[in-house]
Order: sequence, then C-alpha cells, then structure tokens
Amino acid sequence: MKQNSPSKTSFLKTLGPGFLLAGAAIGVSHLVQATRAGADYGFLLLWVLILACITKYPFLEFGPRYAAATGNHLISGYRKMGKFPYLTFIIITAGSMFIIQAAVTIVTAGLAERLFGMGWSTFTWSFVIIGVCIALLLIGKYPALDKTMKIIVSLLGLATLTAVILAFGDGRMESAMSLAPPEVWNKAGIAFIISFMGWMPIPLDASVWHSIWTKEKALGNKRRTTIKEAFTDFNIGYLAAAFIGLLFFLMGALIMFGSGISFSGNGVEFSGQLIDLYGRTLGDWSKPIIAVAAFIAMFSTTLAVTDAFPRVISEIFAEEKTKEIAVSKWKNYRLNVFLIPLLSLLILYFFTASFTVLIDFATGLSFLSAPFIGWFNYRLVTGEHMPQHDRPGRFYRFFSLSCFIILIIFNLIYLSTLLGY
Repeated sequence: MKQNSPSKTSFLKTLGPGFLLAGAAIGVSHLVQATRAGADYGFLLLWVLILACITKYPFLEFGPRYAAATGNHLISGYRKMGKFPYLTFIIITAGSMFIIQAAVTIVTAGLAERLFGMGWSTFTWSFVIIGVCIALLLIGKYPALDKTMKIIVSLLGLATLTAVILAFGDGRMESAMSLAPPEVWNKAGIAFIISFMGWMPIPLDASVWHSIWTKEKALGNKRRTTIKEAFTDFNIGYLAAAFIGLLFFLMGALIMFGSGISFSGNGVEFSGQLIDLYGRTLGDWSKPIIAVAAFIAMFSTTLAVTDAFPRVISEIFAEEKTKEIAVSKWKNYRLNVFLIPLLSLLILYFFTASFTVLIDFATGLSFLSAPFIGWFNYRLVTGEHMPQHDRPGRFYRFFSLSCFIILIIFNLIYLSTLLGY
C-alpha cells in the first residue's frame, strides 16, 4: 500500500473512522448514563464526564496512530507483544461483547417502539433492528457503514444541540442550580460514577475497533493513512462524542433534575419516560426532536457495535501467514455478524425487565478492564513495534501515564466499594 503525500481531496477521503468511533460512542453512555447522571445528581457529576473523556483520550488515540504508522491494527500488535496481552484482550472481548451488543440493542428497541408505535415487543424490534444492521453491513460493507455514520452523527448533533439550546432558553439553569444534589460518596453513588465512566464516551476496547476501521479505510483509499490524517480524524470523532455526551448530560440536569420521577428499569418504559418528560417541560412539539435524536443515537451505536465485534473476532482467528487471508476474514465476519447478535438476544430474554442492571454491569466491567487495554496500547506505541518517529513525545507519554494512574485509582476505589471496605 502506498504512503504518498495526500492532497486536500484525498485527505477528506480519509475522514470516516472517527465518525464510526463517534457513532459507536454516542449511545448507552450518552442517552442512558449521561442523562441519568444529570437527572439524578444535577451538575454535581460534570467533573466525572470531563475526567472520563480526558483520561481515555490517549489510549483511544493510540489505536489509529498505530494503524497509520504500521499499516496493521492493534490485535496484530498485541500478538507481537506476547501471549499475555493477546490472550487478555481475547478474554476481555469474549466476556463483554455479548453483553454490550445486548445492552445497546435493547435500548434501541425500546426507542424504536416509542418512536414508531407499531405495538411490537422488544424482541421483535430487536430482530428487526439487528436485521437492518446486518443487511446494511453485508450488502454495503465498510463504505456503506462509513457514509451512514457520517450522516447519523451530524443529524444527532444538530437535534441534541437544538434541544439543549431550547432548555437553556427556558430559564431552567437557575432552577437546576438552586437544588441541592443528593449524596454521591456512598456505595450506590460510587458504583454509578464507575458505571458512568465505564462507557463515557466509549470503552477502551474501541481503540481496537478504530485501528481496524483505519486499516479498512486505508485499503479502500489504496494508500496508507498518515499519522496527521489519523490524528485529525480521531479528534473530530472523539470531540463530537464528548460534546454530544455533554449535551445529553445537560438535558438531564436542566430538564429532569428535581422532577421527582425515578427511571424505570424496563427499556421501553425508560424510553417513554425520557421523551414524555421532555415533552411536559419543553412542550409537546419537542417530543419528535427528542425521539428522533435518541433513536439515532442508539441506532448508530448498534450499527457500529454489530460491525465492530465480528471484525475483531475475524481478526483474532485470522492467521497472518495465510495466503487467502482476506477470504478467510470475510467468511468469519459473515458468520459472526449473525452469531454474536443472536446470542446476545438470549441475554435480552433474561434482562428485558431490568435493562439498567444490565447496563450498569456492562459499564462496570468495561471500566475494570480499561487499565489493561490502556497499558497494552501505551506499551505498543512506545515500544519496538512502533516506528521511532511515530511514537508519542515525552510530554504526551507523561500525560498518558498520568491518565493511566487515574484509571488505576478509580478501579481500586470501585473494587474496595464492592468488597465493602
């Protein structure tokens, strides 16, 4: 694959993996967790959102950096580092992918029923949504995913920003600021902080997804993405995800905080409560905006996740020395793009009535695994498998290690809380 000097036109063609990252990020972490944080605690947990976005930034950025510098994805890098990083990543992926797929699908299903009102069950909607995602991915492949996500993320940003501006214009800031938030430094509060940070703006596993998407984009462009292009693309997607996460947090704080309404553990009921509460406070005219924004957020996540995990599994099982590697990967991808969602539906059978429990568990699991992924990524881009001139500089290394220490500290706090210390 060539690595030549890109023109402005070719640079625009490299944009895309960052939008996929944003599409995967803007979902449960934003619609459910960020909104719950604002609704339950007002502005008290704003620092948690900011801290989560800052501390995950370098380790997620290392994914596209490594792909652009080497032409390979992070899974290939983990293989080169040895059995421990490679096997640990496989265990983390196997332990979380079905739960993550189930969590994002059930929320999307609830919002679909609320938006379209077909009278279908959660399972029916889940099958339909997964079917649409699979069809789009198998027929259109990566280019269709790339173009779809650019449109979805742009529409979502506009819809959510509109809702927040309207909430600010209604004078709700003073009302929200005047209310005293509840105590957060207790077992329930700390558990929620960790679950909030777990997927805000996205789990660190997504660094692997992003590295695969970056490689796929380069193959489509028939030239390797440069470090500068990868960095710019990543920042666009990551900042979009963080900004929209802030918007959902503000909606929860401005509109829901102090309302006295507790969220249901059922996905469909939660979706209805969310949209109805906005309608009662902003006016019925706002319901379509909120409903569309919420559904777009969750569909984008479901689409990205439905693509990401089969790609990861196909890369794990692919032998790098196999001559027909592309054919083998595509066969594995087609199998897993059906298998993973279907197995996830079995999980939904047991958690349909308590999806917030499922989400808190999944987000907590992601946060506990974050230091492992973060450390592997750091060692990979600062070690011998990374070209010297593409490695992060001294200041960036210091910043990354500081972020790593913060992740460790919060993991210890979480574990001590679970163990009752």
